[in-house]
Amino acid sequence: MPGIEKLLLGILRYRVNTRWKLLEQFQRVKDNPEPTSVFFTCIDSRVLATKFMDSQVGDNFVVRSAGNLIPHACNFSYETATTEAGALELGCIVNGVKHVVVCGHSDCKAMNLLYSMRDSVHKVEGGPLKLWLKRHGTASLEKFKLLKPDNEYKGPVPFQTARKFEAYIDPENRFNLEDKLSQVNCLQQLQNVASYPFMKDLISSEEVKLHAMWFDIYTGEVFMFSRTQQKFLEINDQTINHLLHDAYRKVDKVPKSEQRRK
Repeated sequence: MPGIEKLLLGILRYRVNTRWKLLEQFQRVKDNPEPTSVFFTCIDSRVLATKFMDSQVGDNFVVRSAGNLIPHACNFSYETATTEAGALELGCIVNGVKHVVVCGHSDCKAMNLLYSMRDSVHKVEGGPLKLWLKRHGTASLEKFKLLKPDNEYKGPVPFQTARKFEAYIDPENRFNLEDKLSQVNCLQQLQNVASYPFMKDLISSEEVKLHAMWFDIYTGEVFMFSRTQQKFLEINDQTINHLLHDAYRKVDKVPKSEQRRK
C-alpha cells in the first residue's frame, strides 16, 4: 500500500477502534502524569518500544535517534545543543523521573554503518547520518575494540557512570559483531548520560537509576543489563526478580509495587 494512504487509513481505523480507549487514559493522566522513565531508543521502524513494554499514555518520555545515541556533555554547547540533553532535563529535573533507560536492538542499521566505518571514523566527511555516528559513536567503537579474539569477543569492557562497572558482551556468542557493538553502545550511552553536570548528583545519590535494555527484532525478546551478573539477561519469569533487585540495588528494598512472585 502506498505510504501516505497507509498512514491515513490507519488514522481512520484508530478513530473507530482506539481513540476512545486513549481518551479515557488522557483523562486519567492529564492533570498529574507520572512517567516512569526517560526512554532512549532508536528511530528504526521495527522497534516499537511502547508495544514490547505494554506502555500506556503517560508512562514514559520516549526519545528516538539514529543508533539511540546520547551526545556526551563535552559535545554540548549552544551551537551543538540536541534534544537528548533537553529530554534528560525535562524528565529528571523538571518532572522528577527516577529511571533513565537506553534501549538498543539487533540489526541496527546505524550500528551496522558505524561498524563499517570503524577504520575511518576519524575522517570528518560524509552526510548527516555518517557525521552523527562519527561524532557521537566513536566512544562506543573504542570500547568495542576491547572485544578481541583472545577474550572470545566477550570482554570484559569497562564503563563508568557514578561508579565503575564491567560488562561481558554476549558471552554465549549468540549474536554477530555488529550486534555486540550495539550492546556496547547501549552501555556507553549510560556513561554519556552520567556526563551531564545536572545528572551527576542525581545518579551519585541514586535518586536516578540508569538502565540498559536491548531488543532482538528476530525473536521479539527483550534483554536488560544486570550489573551483578555483568551481562545482558533476557527478561522473563525466571529473571524478573533478579533484574528488579539488581535495578534497585543499594536501595533499602524494592518497592512493593515493583515486586513479583516467581
